[in-house]
Parts: sequence; structure tokens; C-alpha cells
Amino acid sequence: MSDEHESFEDAWRRISEIAQRVTRGDLDDIARATGVDPEEAKRWVRDAGLWLNAQSGRFPTGAPAGAPPRDPFRDAEPHPLDTPTEEQGAALAALESGRWTVEPGTSMLVSHGEGPAPKNALGLVRELRVRDWLDADGRLTLAGRRALGRWLD
Repeated sequence: MSDEHESFEDAWRRISEIAQRVTRGDLDDIARATGVDPEEAKRWVRDAGLWLNAQSGRFPTGAPAGAPPRDPFRDAEPHPLDTPTEEQGAALAALESGRWTVEPGTSMLVSHGEGPAPKNALGLVRELRVRDWLDADGRLTLAGRRALGRWLD
């Protein structure tokens, strides 16, 4: 929301204050001036307040003023039964066979012997680690072996 618009909490607070003033009788003169029975106005405001309170749980509370917006994907993680892409599956197979290794202390894939060299090595290692298919030492985890199995099927 922009700074021009008040937050949900601020609007809610203002509505609650108006409702309290009406139920205390502060707005009797206004109700009479508009031709509305003050008791009827109080009943209407009370009922509206009850309805709003019942509805308030349906709305998110929002971030404090000045706070950066919450990242909706902050807690997102890959599904454990993800099927590897062609590139990820080929990398898992090459790592399992020993044709490729992860250079110790880095995220660099190194090719050994025959066969194609890895493309996008840094990004590929990061993707495999994020999915917990590759451990910190560059070896396939149990989840990585199972992902390789899904890819081979």
C-alpha cells in the first residue's frame, strides 16, 4: 500500500472509536439531526461492530509501517519428490558414477575422463544442494539417489 492509504489496523481503530462514541451516546445529536432514532443508530452500530469483529479474523494483519514487504516465497522449499530436470539428472548420474566431482571447498564441478563437461556448473551445484540432493562435500545424499532413480525411470 502507498503512504496515502491508511493501514487496515488504522482504519479498524478509527471504526472502533466511532462505534464506541455512538454506543456512549456522543452522537445522539447527529442521529437526531439526520432523522434517525438514536437508539436505532446505536443498535445498528453495535450490530455492525459485531459483524466487523467477526470478519476481522479473515484479513491479514499486515506488516508494521516502514517494514519491507514479506517475501511470499521465504519459506518455500522444493518438494521431496521433485523429478530432476534433464540437466540435474545428468549431473546426478555423472556425480554418482564419479565422472564429475565437486572440487573441495567450492561449488565447482570438475569433469574426469570421457564425456561432456558440465554447463552452468555453479548454478547446477547450487540447485542440487538446495534440493538436498548433494551434501556439502559434493556427494549424493539419500534424497539425491532417490531423485536420480526417479529421473532414470
